Amino acid sequence: MEKGEILILGGYGAVGSVISKSLVKLFPFQVIIAGRNYQKAKEFSSKLNHKTTPLELDIFSVSKNDDRLNNVKLVIMCIDQTNTEFVSQCIRRGIHYIDITANYNFLSKIELLDKEAKKYNSSVILSVGLAPGITNLLAKHCKSMVRGIQYADIYIMLGLGEEHGEAAYRWAFEDLNDTFVIKEDGEKKEVRSFRDGKQSIFPNNIGKRTAYRSNFSDQHVIPKTLDIDSVSTRICFDSAVMTSLYAVMRKTGLSKLVKLRLVQNFLIKLLKLFKFGSDQFILKVEAGISRKQGLIYECSISGNGQGNSTGLVAAKVVEKLYTSSLPSGVFHLEQLFDPIKFFDSLDNNLKFEESILNKH
Repeated sequence: MEKGEILILGGYGAVGSVISKSLVKLFPFQVIIAGRNYQKAKEFSSKLNHKTTPLELDIFSVSKNDDRLNNVKLVIMCIDQTNTEFVSQCIRRGIHYIDITANYNFLSKIELLDKEAKKYNSSVILSVGLAPGITNLLAKHCKSMVRGIQYADIYIMLGLGEEHGEAAYRWAFEDLNDTFVIKEDGEKKEVRSFRDGKQSIFPNNIGKRTAYRSNFSDQHVIPKTLDIDSVSTRICFDSAVMTSLYAVMRKTGLSKLVKLRLVQNFLIKLLKLFKFGSDQFILKVEAGISRKQGLIYECSISGNGQGNSTGLVAAKVVEKLYTSSLPSGVFHLEQLFDPIKFFDSLDNNLKFEESILNKH
């Protein structure tokens, strides 16, 4: 790829700052830390010994002739968007684009820009992070291990001891009341978040936990990219009590209170003030040919610090795209990367485990 500047939008935020720190070591003076708050960008740039350039940039007000993007060759998006106008601008300028969002409604809109990206020789990579991202790669690895794979059940255990950005908390509150459609046995099925609990045994001495449906985008993407008939994603917390509390709130209808902005604000302050668990996370995929025949294979990735690990995954994707040539078009992570090679490249920040449960 022709060298140029790397623009990180939201580069001083919780995940963006991790990406910025990682990339400035590899590409000093080629990284731009951008966002609507110039002062925050400037302060964070000074913490990195001024080896990055701070920039005030509101993506919702960027014009077609905006010269601030003239020397940019790669954009990493770490903030939420409401439409794809900025993505299209990047594509039409031949700028490569990476997005860490987990919102499939938005990702599906970017998928429609595939022909445009190919026309302008732009590589667009989505599902970059833990879930989606690492979970997609785990599912891909399962497919390579299970001939005739028909289902992949994704389980996510998150530690409640880690402080997240405000957007992440609000996403979790919204998800608690969500209703969405998944693909099961090749057919569409409507399900609700934090219902339909299912047990799984987690590694690292966690043991058996009940996890509940959650609207992560990986279960919407994987049936298309990996051609697997049934994909579901369920979530639990390292605190079994808090997981049960969420499920009870959903079942009784108390979860509707979380839709109120004032309630959300109170809960965010509470979660930032008190730690209800650790910063450990576990991502696990179980796969098989049919549920009657039983589970055939499972694999997992575990680590500490969800935000930090998401940033490290994104930085590794940026490094690959910036230093080598990848095809033009819109892709999800699993369509471009080999799972085991990618896991090995993360320098032991994440622990990979696997087991064959039933030979076939």
